[in-house]
Amino acid sequence: MHHSVDQKIKGLALHRAKILKGQFDGLIKSIEKEEYCPTLFEQSLSIQRSLKSLDSFLLENHLRSHVKHQMQNKGEYEKAVKELIRIYKLSNK
Repeated sequence: MHHSVDQKIKGLALHRAKILKGQFDGLIKSIEKEEYCPTLFEQSLSIQRSLKSLDSFLLENHLRSHVKHQMQNKGEYEKAVKELIRIYKLSNK
């Protein structure tokens, strides 16, 4: 299923993903250089916060596009609910 993507959210998500790529590259270099463990941990936690930010953008887009469409179509209501429950469960593991 393909519905229009909010271009602003897409831009924010792409920007965040590119930041994450840089953060991962930096962490890999720090590990290779055998940086001090707390420094590595700080970098890892920063990546985790960035991932949560990316997740937020992705969820917002899904709600504003796909879920909105599914809720307007009676036959897709249950699918939308199941998808949101699955996302919620995954986010709490």
